[in-house]
Amino acid sequence: MQEALFWIVSFIAIACALGVVLSRNPVHSVLFLILTFFAISGHYILMNAQFLAIVNIIVYAGAIMVLFLFVIMLMNLNADAEPQKSRLVQFAGALSGGALFLVLLAAMRTAALSPLEKTTNDIGLVANLGKVLFTDYVLPFEISSVLFLSAMIGAIIIGKKGDAPNREVASGEQLDGMDNLVNTEQLSTGANANLPNAFTEADELEAIS
Repeated sequence: MQEALFWIVSFIAIACALGVVLSRNPVHSVLFLILTFFAISGHYILMNAQFLAIVNIIVYAGAIMVLFLFVIMLMNLNADAEPQKSRLVQFAGALSGGALFLVLLAAMRTAALSPLEKTTNDIGLVANLGKVLFTDYVLPFEISSVLFLSAMIGAIIIGKKGDAPNREVASGEQLDGMDNLVNTEQLSTGANANLPNAFTEADELEAIS
């Protein structure tokens, strides 16, 4: 059963990786890459490395790839906006890819593959990793948490400093708009106040005539 799952997950990973490279739409490439990360997480689960599988899904498939997807959608990349590559660049890319493929084949032929020992390895379980993390490595863990917290606070402070000039400009524009509105209202009320005087003067002239 485990061997069958291994081959299924491997086929999905290879197919999605080829989809990343061969897809012309960048959004489709990112979606194929997310599926590739999920397939790799399946391999981690088969190797009894639950923590690595969860971290791979949360960090890579859940955060970084979603960020890439939003960036690509905001940039609105398409085939018309993409600059056309020359024949020389395409030939250089194909040549470098082929050389890398030959190096990988040579490394696989000369590598000595030893069979894995069938022993129970529970080091990748979340419970065992948590015990080790909060007993033997509790001080580095707390130091890293403080560093992450300080980085978050610094990012928030920098963001507020950047918004302060914009808020001042916006408040100044609002005050100018209110001043202009008050001036226009005063002018309109003054003009309306002078209207009765104009009417009375016109009536007196008509009576005299």
